[in-house]
Amino acid sequence: MNYLKEIIDYGVIGLLIFMSFLSVWFFIERWLYYRSVRVEEFKHKEELEVEVSKYLSLIATIASSAPYIGLLGTVLGIMLTFYTMGQSGIVNTKEIMIGLALALKATAMGLIVAIPATWFYNYLTRKVEVLLARWDVAHEA
Repeated sequence: MNYLKEIIDYGVIGLLIFMSFLSVWFFIERWLYYRSVRVEEFKHKEELEVEVSKYLSLIATIASSAPYIGLLGTVLGIMLTFYTMGQSGIVNTKEIMIGLALALKATAMGLIVAIPATWFYNYLTRKVEVLLARWDVAHEA
């Protein structure tokens, strides 16, 4: 059963770390792109909108799904703790509390990934709005 616990821990936490890496990577990529974009070079507003909104849905998806993945890890960890309790037949409060505490780390990790990803998405969405408004001003005449 110990191998199953490690698979759950490393799988869920590993996935959340990967998601965190992706959100930070695409946030930096988009931020650098927004600093260098020239709205005057785009003839159509839709063309600009497509370019500046790339990867935003990925960041939003990470922000919305990370808590659920963390919760899945917690549920699996709690199920594993209860299964282990049932197999041993001996109720050891210390082992139960350790198992439950370790299971909750997945939820915490999911929130740690989701909160900054939500900030990234909101910040970048505002930048997109500003760039589109600048396009409107540049092509007003």
